Amino acid sequence: MPLPAPALITFAAIAGLAGCAALVDTRADRREAEWMALTPPLGQIVIVEGHRVHLVDSGAPAPDAPDLVLIHGANGNLRDFTFDLVGRLDDRYRVIAVDRPGLGYSDSLGLADSDPREQARVLRLALAQIGVRRPILVGHSYGGAVAMGWALQAPDQTAAVVLLAGATHPWEGGLGGWYRLNATLLGRPARATVAAFAPQDMVGDVLESVFAPAPVPDGYMTYFGPNLSLRRESQANNTRQVNDLLGYVTRMQPGYEALSLPIEILHGDADTIVGLDIHSRRMAAETASAHLTVLEGAGHMPQHSHPQAVVAAINRAARRAGMSR
Repeated sequence: MPLPAPALITFAAIAGLAGCAALVDTRADRREAEWMALTPPLGQIVIVEGHRVHLVDSGAPAPDAPDLVLIHGANGNLRDFTFDLVGRLDDRYRVIAVDRPGLGYSDSLGLADSDPREQARVLRLALAQIGVRRPILVGHSYGGAVAMGWALQAPDQTAAVVLLAGATHPWEGGLGGWYRLNATLLGRPARATVAAFAPQDMVGDVLESVFAPAPVPDGYMTYFGPNLSLRRESQANNTRQVNDLLGYVTRMQPGYEALSLPIEILHGDADTIVGLDIHSRRMAAETASAHLTVLEGAGHMPQHSHPQAVVAAINRAARRAGMSR
């Protein structure tokens, strides 16, 4: 989700070094308050170990309906799923969409939420409070690492996993310049400048790059509230989590092959954000219970470009887990 253009990064450094921090923060405060008023929480707040977890629970359409948990990706929030996908599933499943710790309206756990396994643990405790015990997990992008962290920690509390372009494996090379900048002292003034001055056409351009080659769905930008991701705290949490992900998935990967629960994987062959060969093909090769479906011509957002394929993968996972309706 929204990352600043190089020119904005340069301006951030200049603004911070010129002593404009107070003025920038005042403008950022005002914009953040406006964004939160325009895009308020949609669901309920559950408290886990003193931290708020925001979730939307569709309710069970029948007493025996399987539980389905949707976990969003980097710089996102649960509105990515409630925009369209939840409505395609809530006649067969009890669907719960969550804000990951540190994003949307869920509190950060501090440095601990850099570990997707710790995010999974807290989400599991939150969902247990509303009666979720053994759900099917759907993880998109970074959310795929959280779903796999849940499965590794608690396989007996995981019916199945569905990975949508999941970021699950180690990769070579570094991340983009925005993430490198945030690992330096210039990170804070850069984030403040983005919150204070990022124009909406820049946000729209970033959304288009995330959805490419598919278009951004009509109404998505207004509904999703990408400006929530521009809040300074959200930027800081996201960049820290993404910067630290490589080390955690490197430690997680050796445990995948021992999993026997059903894993369904969807990944587009035109995804330029999370590599098909680096992540999903390796998961399918290493884990006997994993089944990979490659979506021809699809990019990084299959839940929007290929929703029928996503629903079919979830239904397959449910059947394989013995939860089919």
